Amino acid sequence: MTIAIGDKLPQATFKEKTVDGPVEITTENLFAGKKVVVFAVPGAFTPTCTLNHLPGYLENRDALMARGVDDIAVIAVNDWHVMGAWAQHSGGMGKIHFLADWDAGFTKALGLDADLSAGALGVRSKRYSMLVEDGVVKSLNIEENPGQATVSSAATMIEQLGA
Repeated sequence: MTIAIGDKLPQATFKEKTVDGPVEITTENLFAGKKVVVFAVPGAFTPTCTLNHLPGYLENRDALMARGVDDIAVIAVNDWHVMGAWAQHSGGMGKIHFLADWDAGFTKALGLDADLSAGALGVRSKRYSMLVEDGVVKSLNIEENPGQATVSSAATMIEQLGA
């Protein structure tokens, strides 16, 4: 079953590479008492993720924060080394969280996993974005086509947050 608006997020622990080394971030740490924009990608360094989806959130970080967002996180079924390299390569380190859902545990618990074995990628995440307030899903935008980042884009999230 796929997570829905009004549902509480499942408990999970992610790994994130920081300038001080790897840290564990729990859903409780990330979401308790905060308004957080989360977007997920099929994989770090993949074309749509790197050239379209991530840049939109980095470029619109300030606009999102101006609308009351406390934090922004990108999640991928990759290890924390890959996510850390992507954060550094993109210029996003320290601006948003690059969270490794290394075993797809969180992604599967949301019901947003996708078997991309036909493309030699294995189990990955569907592309989506969501607004989470105090651990509860307030909006959820799931892409029908993993090669597009329109429904789950930063522009869509800004529209949903309003002026």
